[in-house]
Amino acid sequence: MKVVNEDFAQLPESVRKDYTIRKQILWESDTCTEADLSAKEVEFIREFRSNDPNIGYNRWPKFYGETST
Repeated sequence: MKVVNEDFAQLPESVRKDYTIRKQILWESDTCTEADLSAKEVEFIREFRSNDPNIGYNRWPKFYGETST
């Protein structure tokens, strides 16, 4: 939560006063293991470039620039 709050603190005041957070379920499973879940999380972070500071807030896995998929 600290990381998210730090990112929001850098937004212009007008944005900090009026924003919406949305939840979207991208994948679900009743039978996956913790390892499966972790792998899927990393897959989505990379696919959506959520670790690219210009797009998302994930700081792991480290973003090294545009990658081929």
